[in-house]
Order: sequence, then C-alpha cells, then structure tokens
Amino acid sequence: MLRRDIKERANWKALAQRYGFGFHSMYDQPYWDESAFYQFSLQQIEQDLEVPTEELHQMCLSIVDKVVRDEQLLTRFAIPSMMWDQVRSSWMRKEPSLYSRLDFAYNGTGPAKLYENNADTPTSLFETAFWQWLWLEDIVNQGDMPRSADQFNILQDFLIERFREIATLQPGQVLHFSCCKYTEEDKGTVQYLEDCAKEAGLQTAFVYVEDIGVDANGQFVDSNNRLIRWMFKLYPWEFMFEDQYSAHLASAKVNWLEPMWKSVLSNKALLPLLWKEFEGHPNLLPAYFGKDRKANALTDYVIKPLFSREGANIEIVRGGQSVIKTAGPYTSDDVIIQQYCPLPKFGENHTLVGSWLVNDRAAGISIREDASLVTQDMARYIPHVII
Repeated sequence: MLRRDIKERANWKALAQRYGFGFHSMYDQPYWDESAFYQFSLQQIEQDLEVPTEELHQMCLSIVDKVVRDEQLLTRFAIPSMMWDQVRSSWMRKEPSLYSRLDFAYNGTGPAKLYENNADTPTSLFETAFWQWLWLEDIVNQGDMPRSADQFNILQDFLIERFREIATLQPGQVLHFSCCKYTEEDKGTVQYLEDCAKEAGLQTAFVYVEDIGVDANGQFVDSNNRLIRWMFKLYPWEFMFEDQYSAHLASAKVNWLEPMWKSVLSNKALLPLLWKEFEGHPNLLPAYFGKDRKANALTDYVIKPLFSREGANIEIVRGGQSVIKTAGPYTSDDVIIQQYCPLPKFGENHTLVGSWLVNDRAAGISIREDASLVTQDMARYIPHVII
C-alpha cells in the first residue's frame, strides 16, 4: 500500500459540474483530492480486505440475530422498547438490505482492524462507485497510468443488480428516495442511488424527509399526496425512532431500505458484542460497554457514543490522558470503549479504508484522509488503484 502523487486532470472540475458532483469542495476546502492516489496489490485487496469484509459481515449478522431475541440486549443498544417488536419482525421476515460499509485501519501489512460498521446511512457512495472509476479511466487514457491498472470497484454493478433483485419482492411499486433538505452531499448520494434504481428498471420518486406527511389512516404520503409504500431513506433509524411520526411506523406499512433491523447493525454497541463472541479474531479490536470493568485493562482507548457520525464526539485516551476530543451533538452517556489502534500515517495524512458491501458481497473500497487522528466530515477523499 503506497501513497503516490499524480497530476490532476486539467478539466476535472468542469467534469464534476457536468456530472452533478457539486460537493467536490466544501467550505473552500478540497473534499475530492486527485493530486494523489493509493496503490494496492491484488493480494492486499483480496486477502486483507475483501475476504475479511465478507467474514466480518456474517459475524455482524449473527450478532443481530442474538440482539433481536434478547430484551436486555435491545436495551443496551438504546433501541426504544416501543420499537422492539418491529425491529424483531423486520429481522425475522428477512427484509432485504441494500448496502453498507465497514471502516478499517489498514496500512498494507497485517490484519485490517475494524473500527465500526456503517450499515444504515453510509455516504461517499457516488465518489466511490462512479467518480473514482471515471478518474481511473481518464488517467489511463491520458497515459498517466498503465493500462493494466485496475480498481477494486464493482459497486455500481452490484447496486443495480441488487435493485433488480429487491424489485421482484415489490412488483409494480414506486421506490421513493428521501433525504433531508440543505444537505448537498446527502442529496448527491440519494440521486446517484435513484439513477442506479432507474437503470435497474424501477419506477422512482423523490421526497425530502421534511415534506413527508401522514394521512388520516396513519400512512405516509409524499408532497403530492401519493402513498409511500417503498422507500430508501438516507435518514438514520435512531432519528426516526425519536421523531414524532415514529408512532405511525407500524401503521404506515412501508417497505424500508435500509430495513429496521439495520438499527442493530449500525449501532456501535455491536462492537463489544462482536468482541465477546469472537474474542481474539485478527480483524477485531477489544471493545467493551462503557461501564464494563474489563475496559479498565485498556490504557490506550477510544470512547465512542452508540450513535455518532462523521467522527463527532469521539475521545482518544492514551496513558490515562485525553489527547483528542471532537465536538458534536451526540452527548449521550451510552458509550462503548474500544482499544486504541491509530490510523496509519502517510506523510501528514491519517488514512481510513472503507470497504463496501452490497447485500453480502464485498464490492469496493474508498479512502479518506484527515490531518486529525479522527476521520471527520471534512476528510479528503483519495482514489485508489490496483497494480
């Protein structure tokens, strides 16, 4: 695994505008960065990332099966009791999922270490599945990369295939897509997924989360008063459980993407249970619930809220001293403690590898860089190649 400098494409910003990639820069700072790329060998991809991703995914699913059957565990996952039956039945009915992303610390040697499972609302999808592939095609055609160069990236093909599979379970239904207003990155992710669904032959519609209504029968409707029967929502389950309209989740009779059982899979309480069940697994880090006395054995560790996103409210403790504590809105006392495993550093860049799954199959990777030890929302996205 190497970080290499490369010349930027002269026209990439114009291309970004043409393809609707308006969030390539944020707050006058680069988000997409093609002045460098990460180079992997095929063995690193296949053995160190692809195989563990699929194995860990199956281990995570086994934890979901335990949690939905145990009220004490559902409580530890901070899932409201009024939602337990719905979460459980979602799993028991085997409601289909679409995609997820596992985040790893990996430096090219040794086992990749799992940081967390982004199983409900992972973003950076357009950049991974489409944009970095376009970058590779362009630089190969320009002669700046050998024609033998490849990329671990079958994400778009898998997404389209998966939409076709799920559509057979919802014949003739319109698939609504939704995200919050004023979130350009979220809107870009949702629009990309809607394009994939259309490519798969599905009928689609879009509605902002804020514009979803409830009719007299307790069913959800879009801004045109059309019933919502099937929806992909880039909106976390923990938010939905707390919203006022959560009282209508049962009566609404919506087939959700992602399904409600993903509220277990995307929860950081998953990490202590993984360690308890598979202690010593080479791709796992020791992890405990915040009040577990076993955590006292860790001298260097990370404190994470059960629900936090984009590196918010993360605290790193080394030798009993807090060395970094990020700000954010996730202030609950429900936390987990995970052994500190620093991200590899390439120059001044701390590098995180995201490994994507569609259904149960590893589908590609994404690379994020941050000057901080904690990968946050402004971390740069860097493309990768296999040589």
